[in-house]
Amino acid sequence: MAEKRFIMNMLANMFNTMAGKKIAIFGFAFKANTGDTRESAAIYVTRGLLEEHARVVISDPKALDNARKDLSDVLDRVILEPDPYKARGAHAIAVLTEWSIYRDLDFRRILKSMVHPAFIFDGRNILEHKRLYELGFNVFPVGKTP
Repeated sequence: MAEKRFIMNMLANMFNTMAGKKIAIFGFAFKANTGDTRESAAIYVTRGLLEEHARVVISDPKALDNARKDLSDVLDRVILEPDPYKARGAHAIAVLTEWSIYRDLDFRRILKSMVHPAFIFDGRNILEHKRLYELGFNVFPVGKTP
């Protein structure tokens, strides 16, 4: 299962523990420009991170209502936040939907609000990895060399 590998990659690169770490999930819909979450990888990744005792903040421009339904049994352990800039104090960002707005974020601003070392796991390979690395992120794109 790709989601399990994604979580294991995060775990391995974040010093083998997620306990107490805040992870910001950017994108909960199964594809951009929709609020549809049916079979979204984000559902499985979120649940896997919670099993690892991470604190999870989910940001998505259209899918938060469906995220609330999909995660109703663990909603007390998740923060739903439409504004990705409000995921302050995160240790890592996991990009799980290819929303174009995520390409255009002010990552310098985001980096300043994160715990360091700061990590980005780009599950959709939509970000400018070299630029993010130069800003100071530890960048882990799916299927590519970090």
